[in-house]
Amino acid sequence: MKALMKVEKGYGNVGVYDVAEPECSKDSVKIKVQYTGICGTDLHILHDTFMNYPPVILGHEFSGRIEEVGSEVKHLKVGDRVTVLPSTAVTCGQCLYCKQGMYMFCSDRKGMGYGVNGSFTKYVVVREDMVYKLPEHVSLEVAALAEPLACAVNALEELTSIQAGDVVLVSGPGPIGLLCLSLLVGRGMKVIVAGTTDDALRLELAQRLGAERVVDVLKEDLQAIVDKETNGKGLDVVVECAGAEGSITNCLRVLKKLGKYIQVGIVGKPIKLDYDRILFKQIQLYGSVGHSLSTWEKVMKIFEQNKIPFKDVITDYYPLSQWQTAFELCERKQGGKVLIYYDE
Repeated sequence: MKALMKVEKGYGNVGVYDVAEPECSKDSVKIKVQYTGICGTDLHILHDTFMNYPPVILGHEFSGRIEEVGSEVKHLKVGDRVTVLPSTAVTCGQCLYCKQGMYMFCSDRKGMGYGVNGSFTKYVVVREDMVYKLPEHVSLEVAALAEPLACAVNALEELTSIQAGDVVLVSGPGPIGLLCLSLLVGRGMKVIVAGTTDDALRLELAQRLGAERVVDVLKEDLQAIVDKETNGKGLDVVVECAGAEGSITNCLRVLKKLGKYIQVGIVGKPIKLDYDRILFKQIQLYGSVGHSLSTWEKVMKIFEQNKIPFKDVITDYYPLSQWQTAFELCERKQGGKVLIYYDE
């Protein structure tokens, strides 16, 4: 079978290669991958600005159907439509974090797509406990959003108490930002979405998804718009999803005193910022990395209730053979969530 792989460290070194099909062990299932979303970390791995352990198959946001089950698998069967929690591929299972379901902080952890083989391929084999069956009304396209949706749920539902009536800024209208927007709008929040001129297409998508106001920070005065939208009070919450120095600076500037700041975007390099703003505004600062077991339970409940049109976040589909075109589209910020499917 074909697979999109990072074959050695350094910039680039990514391509489609022939690999052997994985074998199903007694406590695992073999899944035929239907869709895999391109994540910002995939782009970071391409640029070698995110940890990776080549040679490794990329991809971790995926859905599919079970093709084979091991002899000790109890709760899954061939034909089940599923999504997968990819971050627990390797954990110690014994540390304080693992026992609390906070696997992201396990020192031994390696996730799919950077530490062990991922889903930009035809088949994956994973443990039964990593697999989540889908409600019948959830499409396999939407199911491929489960992992990034879990990142958004962790930031907005697990870490913080965002309340009715709050005015929220989402800075960075990439896929995670758009999923955060969808969750906030679904809760009836007033949301402003900020980006740059390069984000024009994504800002238009944010408007369609229910943003109260979208702002091109290179052409418009974000502070003036925030003052107008909040009657001069400032923002209750900012959600930084761009991972960019200018975005972080803007978020700290327009957040009100005693406001909540949530860092979701990965910067990937040292930056300069006016750190005293955190002190003098007495900001509640949260870093949100990945998700937890309780987050995934919330994601499954959200899928089950089917109240938010997550499919609207998906804009493009590409076959694996055209991965470079798909990655370039994401690099140029010309799509929302971009999905890749396996082409024979």
